[in-house]
Amino acid sequence: MLTVEKLTKVFPGGTAALKDVSFSIRQGEFMAVIGLSGSGKSTLLRCINRLINPTSGRILWDNTDVTAAKGAELRRIRRHIGMIFQQFNLVKQSSVSTNVLSGRLGYVNPWLSLCGYFPAEDRARALRALEHVGIPEKIQERADMLSGGQQQRVAIARALMQEPQLILADEPVASLDPVLAHSIMQYLEELNRKDGITILCSLHFLDLVHRYATRVIGLKAGEVVFEGLPGELTRERFKEVYGEEAEMATLGKPLD
Repeated sequence: MLTVEKLTKVFPGGTAALKDVSFSIRQGEFMAVIGLSGSGKSTLLRCINRLINPTSGRILWDNTDVTAAKGAELRRIRRHIGMIFQQFNLVKQSSVSTNVLSGRLGYVNPWLSLCGYFPAEDRARALRALEHVGIPEKIQERADMLSGGQQQRVAIARALMQEPQLILADEPVASLDPVLAHSIMQYLEELNRKDGITILCSLHFLDLVHRYATRVIGLKAGEVVFEGLPGELTRERFKEVYGEEAEMATLGKPLD
């Protein structure tokens, strides 16, 4: 479904955020990307949907070269790749309804959407998306009146409006407390298991990786240093990703 081949990203000034990263994701997988801050997790996710243009390498989406796509073809690809951000990326002064409907911008007339016009079926779809994440009663509230967990649910509902085949989740629970973190991860798990949506999610906490991921890749300084099942993250493999000093801070307790 998604294949990343020798992906490299070098930013102006010479910083290499990704170095020959290669892996593939099968339809219906829940893949976690782990690594310290600055390891390249966010850059990787943003390269996949071309929010950032890679320096070299290829990204193949259903045999279409995303890295070479332009114009209408790139917009078509992006329609089916939802994105969830750590800081929610909502328009805080706008209503929940407006934020969720923005997920349909790739499908509707852009001039009409600027005027706030969306077809009745899209408005009904927005309500269903909010029902899916458990907050339909918030549809007319301003986004900045919601809690952090509710705002992230709105972001998930917005992604659902794209009818995604793949969701890229960039540390979606990093700013939430543990209870809310599990709540958001459970929504992603439901989308993965019940709706068959493939998930590529960057995470910091190993307990979440073990609980929700079906496969893991580990990045260190922009390079893949681990790829396998969550249960294969032994103490030694974990150190390859995080290093000795980060072990206790991230794990909380030693691995078996």
